Amino acid sequence: MKLIIAIVHNDDSAIAAAALTAAGFFVTKLSTTGGFLMVGNTTLLIGTEDSEVAEAIKILKKHCTTRKQTNKPTATFGSGLQNFSIPEKVTVSGATVFVLSVDQMEKL
Repeated sequence: MKLIIAIVHNDDSAIAAAALTAAGFFVTKLSTTGGFLMVGNTTLLIGTEDSEVAEAIKILKKHCTTRKQTNKPTATFGSGLQNFSIPEKVTVSGATVFVLSVDQMEKL
């Protein structure tokens, strides 16, 4: 059994979760905030059998797109209260995915 933790952009979260659910996966959505851009994203928790991990990742790749985003000049973790005068464009990944082994899972 595996636990897939997928951190996805808010704009992609609804369609990705719907596609995963339509394919038979059970998905839990959590609202989270990234430490780099300090913007909201969604963390999807997906419990599945080992043999279904590739299918779940395939669905995430299809529905979570890479995009350019402007990094506004604000204070962020690790940079203190510096004042950056020029916003910069950064590439934001479609999803960051972790796959963890699960010793036991029960639905109560």
